[in-house]
Amino acid sequence: MDKCMSVSEHTGQTSGLASQALLGVVIVTYNSADVLPDLLNSLAAGLEGAGPYKVVVVDNKSSDRSVAIAQAHSIGALVIRNSSNAGYAAGINLAATTLPADANMLILNPDIRLLPGSVEKLVERATGESIGVVVPLILNADGSRANSLRREPTLSTTWWQALLGPTLASRIGLGEMITAKSAYDRGRSIDWATGAILLVAARARRRIGDWDESFFLYSEEVDYQRRVRCAELQIVFVPEAQVFHAGGDYKQSSALTSIMTSNQIRYFSRHHGTVSTAMFRGALATFGLLRAWRSGAHRAVLKVALSPLRPVRTYVYAESGK
Repeated sequence: MDKCMSVSEHTGQTSGLASQALLGVVIVTYNSADVLPDLLNSLAAGLEGAGPYKVVVVDNKSSDRSVAIAQAHSIGALVIRNSSNAGYAAGINLAATTLPADANMLILNPDIRLLPGSVEKLVERATGESIGVVVPLILNADGSRANSLRREPTLSTTWWQALLGPTLASRIGLGEMITAKSAYDRGRSIDWATGAILLVAARARRRIGDWDESFFLYSEEVDYQRRVRCAELQIVFVPEAQVFHAGGDYKQSSALTSIMTSNQIRYFSRHHGTVSTAMFRGALATFGLLRAWRSGAHRAVLKVALSPLRPVRTYVYAESGK
């Protein structure tokens, strides 16, 4: 199988203290006032031992108090006010322009809360020369483990999810989400992880370049981590580092579900032919059709799967990542 499609397990550990290079802590906000204070309050303890850091908050034109909260907090963040809601990837790219090329970059959703000392463990692991991205163990708000690790999207995983439902398909190892407890018990290389918290090593930043802004929201982390793998760097899971995540609301929102589904198709079509993409769309349509009675979000999946994709600005990058 193509190295860019999946990875084999890697359990080697790195030694030595955390790098003293600057760590850029990037937070992209959009109407995040309800959750942002908890994240900002957790930063000092969470970043302890990780070396020097710079906190950058990029706000995508929130209409709430997100900017005021970030500006007033004692962590001393650089706050950049975007002139529009340009999307998650655009926010990351804007923050990256304020960081030196040799800085590792810790990307955080506003609804993350760091546990004390968690980032030091991520930075230590990122010192390995083959490492591109490091991710922690994510806990739900109630303390249960979040299933944050993923397999590369394929026709097989998508059709099994359509027919059995994502929960059952993943439970028996056929879906995109990895749910087996054993998969979260030890550090290893993975295909990709949810983008709520990612530590991107400086070597990956230099080799990969910007995030793809054409995704706007959802699938941008799948795309970026594929590019990391194609650049012959690893995405590594470190369960010793732990954080809390409040979680998103796309399952309750037809609009967000539409964006997510569109970007799933957009991502898959970039790496597969016309026939495979049509079959991928068919799987999504089947998923939506079988569950259309449940909610508007399921009906949104069906509608998007049967509709032409809206044109977007093409973001060009080298597949090799070199």
